[in-house]
Amino acid sequence: MGFFRTTLLLAAMTALFMGVGYLIGGQTGMVIAFVVAAAMNLFSYWNSDKMVLRMHNAVEVDAANAPELHEIVRRLAEEAALPMPRVYIIHQDQPNAFATGRNPENAAVAATTGLLQTLTPEEVAGVMAHELAHVKNRDTLTMTITATIAGAISMLANFAFFFGGNRDNNSPFGFIGVLVAAIAAPFAAMLVQMAISRTREYAADRMGAEICGHPAWLASALAKIASGAARRPNMAAERNPATAHLFIINPLSGARMDNLFTTHPATENRIAALNALAREWGESEYQGGTGSVRREAGRSGPWDSGRGESGRGETRRETPRDAGEDTRRGPWG
Repeated sequence: MGFFRTTLLLAAMTALFMGVGYLIGGQTGMVIAFVVAAAMNLFSYWNSDKMVLRMHNAVEVDAANAPELHEIVRRLAEEAALPMPRVYIIHQDQPNAFATGRNPENAAVAATTGLLQTLTPEEVAGVMAHELAHVKNRDTLTMTITATIAGAISMLANFAFFFGGNRDNNSPFGFIGVLVAAIAAPFAAMLVQMAISRTREYAADRMGAEICGHPAWLASALAKIASGAARRPNMAAERNPATAHLFIINPLSGARMDNLFTTHPATENRIAALNALAREWGESEYQGGTGSVRREAGRSGPWDSGRGESGRGETRRETPRDAGEDTRRGPWG
């Protein structure tokens, strides 16, 4: 199903790319666009993750220079039965995170400094578990390639006036075709948002809760990230809006409307779904506010020293908080 979904998406994006080429240069433009799209699809498969990380100036870190984050990701990856992904930090005040990579063996997770300074270790674990869920579900290839090709579509449409605005072009629609192509550019990101089902976020939330063991950790993190994203601009994301759907929360605005034209489900709906899962597991729910979330009862997770027979509420979670660290701004603050 993952391969079919990726193939279908690539075909749709390629067709859109060719359509813009046809509007600009007729059949010649369409053929050129097809060749470019084919080359870009191949290039994107192998390099789109590197391109996205470069767009956001992500810096790779390891156990030596980011021990807390690296250890959290390592334990979660082990819990999820995934290879250890590469870990990146983005020097950005807005709290946010995303995952990328063509498969679990070549995956990467990235967190902003704003996220590490705002969230507690438990909440960071919830976010990283969500991102690893995308890796495990193989969403990352689809998400990353889409971001790359959508950016190219927008660029091609923006060039329409320069290459198609004369009477000698091969466009069957003349300047009208060029104008349509140029107007279509701002909607390229919208097409991306519609192409990728937002149900993947709900699925990643649920699997992320299963990986870290506590839905409330992720629910609390989502509330804080949504609040921070609404107040702190992410200029790299503003310059590359086609990458917005990669993030755990839309980095472009604080919009919470659940409609066809948003990249993410409403944060309140996601929190409600996580609270319903917490009730199902006998866990404490996220009650709102900015207070820290702590484990009271629930499933075992990657910080438990052992598991009881039922797997619920029988062990104590040992987190960085237990070591007496000041976690009001996170251990990286």
